[in-house]
Amino acid sequence: MSAVASGGGVRPTRRAVALTTGLLVLFLIYSLAPTWFLIVSATKNQTDLYSTFGLWFSSNHLADNMQEIWTYHDGVFTRWIGNSVLYSTLGAAGSTLVSLAAGYGLSKFDFRGRGALFAVIVGASLLPSTLLAFPLYLVFAQIGLTNTIWSVLIPYFINPFGVYLGKVYADSSVPTELMEAARLDGAGELRIFWSVALRLMRTGGITIFMLVFIDIWNNFFLPLFMLTGERTFPVSLGLYSWLQQAQTARDMNTLVLTGSLLSIVPLAVFMFALQKYWRSGILMGSLK
Repeated sequence: MSAVASGGGVRPTRRAVALTTGLLVLFLIYSLAPTWFLIVSATKNQTDLYSTFGLWFSSNHLADNMQEIWTYHDGVFTRWIGNSVLYSTLGAAGSTLVSLAAGYGLSKFDFRGRGALFAVIVGASLLPSTLLAFPLYLVFAQIGLTNTIWSVLIPYFINPFGVYLGKVYADSSVPTELMEAARLDGAGELRIFWSVALRLMRTGGITIFMLVFIDIWNNFFLPLFMLTGERTFPVSLGLYSWLQQAQTARDMNTLVLTGSLLSIVPLAVFMFALQKYWRSGILMGSLK
């Protein structure tokens, strides 16, 4: 028996509790192991990285690794971090605005083909982004926008999953009666969306912004296809280029591991700063 009746309810047995707790602990260890490996590896020099146990510390060379990564090749790592911040911030902002506007339109306006259009959007959200990288490259190559910031930003402005979330949040947070009252007061549709709907959908907008920001920051295949100049690389592609150099020139594994650790710090700060909003936003979407 995995549970016993108690007071009209079901109380799990000690064996079930122990099994569940053990599985959760194993999942926690599995989830944190890569981060722990990065922390440990960032404190080692090139020799210790290969001669000592990978999941525990040896001599501390973290300061030396940090100094080298910020100064190597005229500080190109700083440029990569800045590029990632630029791509992620502008791309997430544009995607959030488009997603909220499209979701609001699908939610609050009745037009022919709305159901079919929404079905296409839901279907498109199931396509993996890696599948679209090469077709997008061919399109942008034809119009001469490859190796520019626009080749990375424009594909993220149109986000089917963001549109779906925008519709969910519009359904739950923008009362139709409030829109009718604004129309009676003489407000136009654009003003209603900009002054009323966007404020009511703020929590949902922050959630969409956060999800797209993280997606762009971690994206690898689209910049790999679109960008060729090292100074335009985001941090994910830049670290990959260092890893490729290790096969033909010096061993860059210490710098790659230290850079990988540094690259997750902005994401961690970003997540903690917005945790109040994305928690409530996800709850709102799940309740809908």
